[in-house]
Amino acid sequence: MNNSKFTTLFAASQVARYVFGFLFVGLLSTCAPSPEPSGEAESNEAHAGEEGHHEEGEHHDGEGVHLSPEQIAAMDIRFGSPQERKLNDYLTATGTLGLPPNAYASVSARASGFVRNVANYVEGDYVQRGAVLGYLENPDFIDLQQRYLEVQAELKYLEQDLARQQQLYADSAGVLNTVQQLESRVAARRATLAGLGERLAYLGIQPEKVNPEQIGQRITVYAPRSGYITTISLHDGMYVEPSTQLMELIDEEHLHLELAVFERDIGQVEKGQRVTYRIPSLSNEPYEAEIHVIGKDFNAENKTVRVHAHLVGDQPPFIRDRFAEARIWLDDATVTALPESAVVREGELHYVYAADSSAVGEVAFRALQVNPGVTEDGYTAIRFVDPLPAGARLVTEGAYFVQAQAMAAELAHEH
Repeated sequence: MNNSKFTTLFAASQVARYVFGFLFVGLLSTCAPSPEPSGEAESNEAHAGEEGHHEEGEHHDGEGVHLSPEQIAAMDIRFGSPQERKLNDYLTATGTLGLPPNAYASVSARASGFVRNVANYVEGDYVQRGAVLGYLENPDFIDLQQRYLEVQAELKYLEQDLARQQQLYADSAGVLNTVQQLESRVAARRATLAGLGERLAYLGIQPEKVNPEQIGQRITVYAPRSGYITTISLHDGMYVEPSTQLMELIDEEHLHLELAVFERDIGQVEKGQRVTYRIPSLSNEPYEAEIHVIGKDFNAENKTVRVHAHLVGDQPPFIRDRFAEARIWLDDATVTALPESAVVREGELHYVYAADSSAVGEVAFRALQVNPGVTEDGYTAIRFVDPLPAGARLVTEGAYFVQAQAMAAELAHEH
């Protein structure tokens, strides 16, 4: 609520208190015991009371409150009609904070083995790409490195033998068939060595650094990307397969808002529109987003269309599927509006006051329920819940005074 509305509410509450106080004193004097009138005196007093009642400028009935022209002038009550104005109206929508599929990464073992020396991470921790998460041990890693070194040594011998046979053949002392056989064996061993090297590299072992003095039985498990840990399921001593998920990481860089917009409103949604949203479970702090993609699928169950919005500026802490309430702002939408001071609140409901334009003398006021929308430049967008009577004037200034008079009159009527 802005400062002007708060000031108006405060003034209205003071007027209501004044009216209630004045009425309370009057009621005390009216309710004070007095000698019973008899005969003609009683009749005269009753007649006088009726005249006094009709002379009062205000009374309450089932239709609302009645005010005299003098009271209307004293309270500076003014009248007007609803206007069609261009305001930045909005659509309401709900949704969740989400991430695209490429923002998730599963960490798995690249080979079977026993987990050793797990790093001290817990769910919610942030890890950098390439961070060491733990180690895998398996004797097969030794066999693979041994096989690589053996093939490497055999290839070296075959290449030297091929070079000698080629030289002999060039000197007409060798046999072509022998040269061709050696060329075939060298090509096969080169392919085998390249394949073994790729397998070592896949496991995180650099082939060029493999030598008889540095054969090991463990490989390192690295974080494949930077992100927050959402799940972790590895511990020292567990045996894992390549299909085992050890950990899941999420990258908040592409955090977005997934909204469900009702079918009746989707025609007003366009790419690039501004969105404000809040996370009720977190706080009432507003955040900004922008419409990026409007879905093409219609959800027949809840009559909504999925809308994807990119976050702008500060972002709330991410928790998967956290509920969000959003407003999609409509630029320069033409709406029915009244001055901000015309709308009053009673509990959770909002009202405006309509006056009978054909009345002579005192004027009857009737409260009409409305649903308020956005407020901009002193005007509030409204939607009528109760129908607006034909030819009625609406109170545009002083609606809080009318509300206070109506509440006072209702209290007097109940007494």
